[in-house]
Amino acid sequence: MTLGHLAASAAPRVRMIDVPVMSQAIRKLGVPLSLVVTADGLVFVSGIPPIDIATGELIDGDIARQCEASMIALKACLSAAGAAVETIVSLKIYASNAGHYGTINEVYRRHFDTHFPARTFVPVGSWPGGFDIEIECIAVKSEEVFGQ
Repeated sequence: MTLGHLAASAAPRVRMIDVPVMSQAIRKLGVPLSLVVTADGLVFVSGIPPIDIATGELIDGDIARQCEASMIALKACLSAAGAAVETIVSLKIYASNAGHYGTINEVYRRHFDTHFPARTFVPVGSWPGGFDIEIECIAVKSEEVFGQ
């Protein structure tokens, strides 16, 4: 066996996951990214803004409404890749204002009751889309955790 063969066989199995409606919305915008990528049992979800999973449109409103929409969209992304919130190991929340921290935590607790992944909260200036939150995560595929 050659060293080149070892390097080739050690390459991760990377797959871009299409998320119904949301992936099409991203392609329409011309944004060069994949919403979800899997690699060797891990699931990487890009920053998910408050997007309506049925229409692909951004949801406006207060931070609680936007956070709820981002969480629902994040769950849809995880599901498309064979993962779930219970398999998230790391999560980052980006918000346009540090003052949203308390409200975001209230919404967050409705989606995470006993399983709390490692988490980072990052206040940022703004996004070109006019929304106030994005949530990204790294998870493990459900079959790796639950033996499915």
